[in-house]
Amino acid sequence: MNLNNEKLKMMRDEKISKVLLKMGIPTMIGMMVSALYNVVDAYFVGGLGTSQMGAVSITFPIAQVIVGLGMTFGNGAASYISRLLGEENEIKANETASTALVSSLIVGIISIAVSLCFLDNILIGLGATKTILPYAREFAVIYITGSILNIFSVTMNNIVTSEGMAKLTMTSMLLSGIFNIILNPILIYSLGFGIKGSAISTVISQALASILYIWYMLNKKGSLRFSIYNFRFDSTIFIQIFKVGIPILVYQLLSSASMGLSNTAARSYGDSAVAAIGVVTRIMALGSYVVFGFMKGYQPVAGYNYGAKNYDRLNEATKVSLKWATIFCTVIALILIMVPDQIVSLFSKNDAVLINIGGRALRANGIIFILFGFEQVYMCLFLALGMGKEGGILSISRQGMFFIPAILVMPQFLGIEGVIWAQPAADLLTVILTALFMLGVNKKLNNFMNQKEYLN
Repeated sequence: MNLNNEKLKMMRDEKISKVLLKMGIPTMIGMMVSALYNVVDAYFVGGLGTSQMGAVSITFPIAQVIVGLGMTFGNGAASYISRLLGEENEIKANETASTALVSSLIVGIISIAVSLCFLDNILIGLGATKTILPYAREFAVIYITGSILNIFSVTMNNIVTSEGMAKLTMTSMLLSGIFNIILNPILIYSLGFGIKGSAISTVISQALASILYIWYMLNKKGSLRFSIYNFRFDSTIFIQIFKVGIPILVYQLLSSASMGLSNTAARSYGDSAVAAIGVVTRIMALGSYVVFGFMKGYQPVAGYNYGAKNYDRLNEATKVSLKWATIFCTVIALILIMVPDQIVSLFSKNDAVLINIGGRALRANGIIFILFGFEQVYMCLFLALGMGKEGGILSISRQGMFFIPAILVMPQFLGIEGVIWAQPAADLLTVILTALFMLGVNKKLNNFMNQKEYLN
């Protein structure tokens, strides 16, 4: 492989703080804009009414699954590609990238067809009431049909980040996000499409992002080379992809199921409660996506230096990422704790029930968000090192192993308060489990560093 590649040299040689900023800020900005346009969707749709906002909230879990398909192959491949580039194995890296992309599109087409066939059942299972269902169906048919573009973009986003092309992912997300924000009010109100306009806006925006990635592929702007001829039915490639990708997919599926269970639990308290939980989910996603974006910059740095056996740089990258992520999460948490009602009221000034439930839920989630960065840094570290078992357990803990029992049991005893506090309770337990796993991986890396010093 050509070590003169600027991005790979940067991950290998440049000061860690600068590398993390260069790698993390572009993806962080991109993902923040991506999350922002989900919030903007809710803002504009909220002007149509509480049931319409509830419809967008009901459909949001489907988006999580669709993104999960792209992340399964994209993030799974990215972890392996980073290590292959660190080992200077360019051929295998190209084969892995092409195999992941083709596989994600095939699986995506099949999943979209199945989802459309059983759409009403899925929407009802996700918590749609009789008044919400017609609007949810209108939105979902368009959104799901065009979601193959999202799968393509998410897969490419993760793959190109693995080779250090963070600015491309930022540009793609910015392009998509900005156009979605511009198109939403035009299509919803000016052209009178209503809730369908929001879905159409999203699909058009995703198409623009896809065009940018196609341009990147055809013009060979990065180190990786994409070609159908590089597709391989290679057990090693698929094992490496799925070792990291399956836990991520499970996380997305559990996240989707968790939102559905939250909506179902809130359904007993009316459309306002369903809409309130949906609004809080999107607001929390805004803060979470910033952390996710920064972690996407940290992960290839960790994976590359682990593959190159630069354990000191890996350790430094982890410490710096922990510090920065914790500072950010603390600032966001304080805002959520101090002015939750004011934030929720932006989405519905006339629905007092929505504001009351949403404000309490936002404050509850803000309290535990302080520790979210710690949890995500170590989960990404496990994935970067190819430790799918630990990363997988943490992935299913937050939205599955801990949350599902919480959302099923707590509302039975606490009513709506149980719905509000289920996610914070699950997050707290996940942080405790992360701390336990942290002891093991730190010991492992310290042993590697000691062995390297001994050999030198």
